[in-house]
Amino acid sequence: MNFLTALVTFENIHEVRRLCHWGPVIALTVIAVCSSMAILDSIIWYWPLDTTGGSFNFIMLINWSVLILYNYFNAMFVGPGYIPLGWKPEKEEDTKYLQFCRMCQGYKAPRSHHCRKCNRCVMKMDHHCPWINNCCGHQNHAYFTSFLLLAPLGCSHAAFIFIMTMYTQLYERISFGWSTVKIDMSAVRRFQPIMPFSVPAFAATLFALGLALGTTIAVGMLFFIQMKVILRNKTSVEAWIEEKAKDRIQYYQTGEEFIFPYDLGRRWENFKQVFTWSGSPEGDGIQWPIHAKCHQHTLTIEQLKQKADKRVRSQIQYRVVEDYNGACCPLSKGFNTFFRTPCTEEPRIGLHKGETILATRGTKWWMYGDKVLDDEQTKAGARLRGWFPRRCVEKCHYDTAVTSAMTSETSSEEKKVK
Repeated sequence: MNFLTALVTFENIHEVRRLCHWGPVIALTVIAVCSSMAILDSIIWYWPLDTTGGSFNFIMLINWSVLILYNYFNAMFVGPGYIPLGWKPEKEEDTKYLQFCRMCQGYKAPRSHHCRKCNRCVMKMDHHCPWINNCCGHQNHAYFTSFLLLAPLGCSHAAFIFIMTMYTQLYERISFGWSTVKIDMSAVRRFQPIMPFSVPAFAATLFALGLALGTTIAVGMLFFIQMKVILRNKTSVEAWIEEKAKDRIQYYQTGEEFIFPYDLGRRWENFKQVFTWSGSPEGDGIQWPIHAKCHQHTLTIEQLKQKADKRVRSQIQYRVVEDYNGACCPLSKGFNTFFRTPCTEEPRIGLHKGETILATRGTKWWMYGDKVLDDEQTKAGARLRGWFPRRCVEKCHYDTAVTSAMTSETSSEEKKVK
């Protein structure tokens, strides 16, 4: 048990339930297929263990599998780190710069965001990853990124084994038409495989090759995306906040200069905020090193401004005119609605005639927004937000009272953060 605890760290045994999800099932299946087929192909058909090269190749394949699984399980079970429930800053006056989370009944610390899947405020949240069935954040960002690097490297090695296995075993049977390509096959001819390379073996090797190449390309792209934000000491969420800050300043022509507060100016310094020799990231997840021209709440103030601006520019009131049961792909709402459902894990919300929705974004056939709840539900912190078919609602005309109330609320929030 001590060995398992040293290999994978998690708070309690209930975290194992994260394995019961389609993301980890698919990811671990791909790892198992590629690793096992690469080892079998090497030993049986391509590179026997009684040679120096074969022994080194076998050790490297085992090494890739161990490192990939180590970082994968740590990314899953260590978790991103969560803001304590009911958290508030040490200085009471700092609360005016922070957003309040109704679900966690506490304030959101700088760089933290509430994850609907985890139902907690996550430290330095980057995104919720379905492949590890957990968030990528402050505590597990290094493990997650290391996994994204090691998986393509291991799959590239496995793909080389698959290609060479099929080539060497089919060399005498099929003419590839490569008259200019000459490969010395003398060593292969001296080696008598343990069993013949049959059609099922060829099909399994070809299938594993497809998985390995697909994983190399897809996960390799994710690695470069992650490194791009890490070298700027950002997260994917913060990169989006920065873009919206530039749009807001340009839209209102305020003349402000927004400086991202956590970029330390040098890529190596930014890199060390995530990757350390001890394996633990820098900082406690609440206080952060910042740019000389900024302070701890520069980003949170910008978020409050964007939230106020969103109420004015984005939220449009709609009235429900057609019932909807919350199905992911509703057959009764039209051909286009069925086939063009949003490809996201974000929830759908059921609708009943007469209800009111505040929509914030949408596509041609679907919309996303919050259902307007009664006072008791609002005070209890309830919130119903998700996707619904566009045909089920129609736009409302705001009356003067609602518009003026929203405008005054926005103005008060802007004054609050200045």
